[in-house]
Amino acid sequence: MGTNKERNIALLLAGGLGSRLSNKCPKQFIEIDGESVLLHTMRAFQQHPDVTDIYVVCLARWEEYVEGQARMGGITKLRATLPAGATAYRSICQGVDGLLAAHGDEEETCIVMVHDAVRPLISYEIIGRNIQVCRSRGNAITAIYSNEAYLKTENAESSDSYIRRETLMRAQTPHTFPLVELRKILATARERGIEDHQSLFTLCNEIGYHPLYIAQGDPINYKLTEPNDIKIYQALKDLVL
Repeated sequence: MGTNKERNIALLLAGGLGSRLSNKCPKQFIEIDGESVLLHTMRAFQQHPDVTDIYVVCLARWEEYVEGQARMGGITKLRATLPAGATAYRSICQGVDGLLAAHGDEEETCIVMVHDAVRPLISYEIIGRNIQVCRSRGNAITAIYSNEAYLKTENAESSDSYIRRETLMRAQTPHTFPLVELRKILATARERGIEDHQSLFTLCNEIGYHPLYIAQGDPINYKLTEPNDIKIYQALKDLVL
């Protein structure tokens, strides 16, 4: 699969079990008004004109469901599902390996937006900023400032210091890199024997991949994690999507 066209690829991580939120099905497949959370996330990337391809990383038993949701929702940019790993990090690795198999001959011109499928309220603007920052600066990490104050604690019972909030930003997703750089990042991790990590962003910091450039996020681009997150999502989605 090779053309000279620049590709802006969305790699959606939908392999988690989401046990904290639901014991009936993974949280990315919970249906609201007859459509899954994943479909809402896919639709955000489908509707952005600069996104060329969508891939979904999921467990094998959910592949048909993902493809069915895409057909129902008119997601014409979905190219394939890719096998999930046992952790989010392993899913990233397998997702990138799948993209290299499909687009390896054009890895210099592809950028990849690695995004949590359970962040369905991602905006047109966040997607656009990720593409622009990555294309112009070499990578993009979605992040926002917090309005909260931060204290330091070792035991969750007491604190004797704080961190200035002006020096802190909360990382969201997408994390966006050229495909060729993702190959190098994961190769370095494998060489160092790294088998798991919290996120692509934290992995880059551990292996010294710097600088990382910021694409402004939005508080609404939050991750569905706890039961109350679904209630908030139900209240917001018709206003935002």
